[in-house]
Amino acid sequence: MKKYFSDFKTAVKNGDWWTRLSLLVMGAGYFGRKQIVKGILMTAIEIGAVLFTVLFSLPYMEKLGTLGTVQREEILDPATLQKTVNDYDNSLLILLGGIIGILFLLAFVLLYISNLKAVYRLQQMKESGKHINTFREDCTQLVNGKFYVTLLTLPGLGVLLVNIIPIIFMVCIAFTNYDMDHQPPSFLFTWVELRNFKELFTSTATVTFGYVFIRILFWTLIWAGLATATTYFGGILLAKFINHKKTRGKKLWRTLFVVTIAIPQFVTLLLVGKMFSDYGIVNSICSRIGLTGFLKDIGLVSEGLSYIPFLSKPGWAHVMIVLINIWVGVPYQMLIATGILMNIPEDQLESAKIDGANEFQIFWKITMPYMLFVTGPSLITSFIGNINNFNVIYLLTSDYVTGNMKFANSNAKEVDLLVTWLFTLTNDYSNYKMASVIGICVFVICAAITLLSFSRMVAGNKEEEFQ
Repeated sequence: MKKYFSDFKTAVKNGDWWTRLSLLVMGAGYFGRKQIVKGILMTAIEIGAVLFTVLFSLPYMEKLGTLGTVQREEILDPATLQKTVNDYDNSLLILLGGIIGILFLLAFVLLYISNLKAVYRLQQMKESGKHINTFREDCTQLVNGKFYVTLLTLPGLGVLLVNIIPIIFMVCIAFTNYDMDHQPPSFLFTWVELRNFKELFTSTATVTFGYVFIRILFWTLIWAGLATATTYFGGILLAKFINHKKTRGKKLWRTLFVVTIAIPQFVTLLLVGKMFSDYGIVNSICSRIGLTGFLKDIGLVSEGLSYIPFLSKPGWAHVMIVLINIWVGVPYQMLIATGILMNIPEDQLESAKIDGANEFQIFWKITMPYMLFVTGPSLITSFIGNINNFNVIYLLTSDYVTGNMKFANSNAKEVDLLVTWLFTLTNDYSNYKMASVIGICVFVICAAITLLSFSRMVAGNKEEEFQ
């Protein structure tokens, strides 16, 4: 970074008058080196940037500090007896327009610096008698030597528009009071600094976010660990069973398990959720065979209930969610494990058998280390994916009603993950400020776990152990 700006300083200091004129007109240096098309393009970009900033982004950036001061009002015109609306501020558009304007201005400054450095390099090439490319030669280079730049341009813009801007926007919302009582365009919202973060960790009689957040975070991490471990090891054991030499009908077994992947997950989860509901078919069967009464006798089901609360009470719902997720996730892991097991070097397995190792020792000392080595990054991805596993939790517990007033006060349920709590806050209660704070916490947790896991699991050169 230091060299980047020092090169700019050198270009300003040692540049000729064509190079220095590029400080005012970005295309001037190209005009002086007979690169007319490039000069026109850079000058057009400069004019467009100035017009965009003055006409679009500057009005938003000027109000970014307050997010607007003029409230929307409807005024009745006595002459026409019709309502008119004043020239009001929209906090949402101000924030979004301000962010876009700042990013655009930053990108233009970097382009401005790079342009002057490029013009200075042309000056040096001319002074040393080197050949200066024509516009056609530059275009040819973009499909040859610099083809990677051409390929990455559109994806880079896509990442900026689809990922970076929404993330910055979400982070900024966390520092505002944007909620149901401050909904643009009817109402303004403003900056509140760190008040929302303090509220997330506060537990009082009226504010229970701190109480709820700790418990949901704890359940989210437990769920992610159990869901990842059960499907991962279950998939490996299932693949070992199907691929065993004595197992018959391997294709049939694979087909039966793959069917669960072929059916859309939201269909199967909604159906299973109805089957295990308080008055669903599973509870009817349990009641007829006497299982419900037995569970009452041993104290696992409350006396006042005539059903087993599979998905309607804490504890029961937590266990059932994990068990149902095994049924949903194991077939996918089975397919991955099957491909990896088929690539384990046979000479290692045969050598272990000759040395007297039994099946369990071979599995624990050879198969599992090889599986962990190959699927380590995928395992981390699965863990992060389960932290944000919206479908399983939301679809199975859509009818869940909490009996805990502290959870209800924070618009949460005992079975919520951070991501489903975030969704409820935004979709049902328009509490965007707290949802953004929770989103930032989810990002920090996922980033920390990913960096720590990758540094430990992928570090070093372990390829030689499996050669």
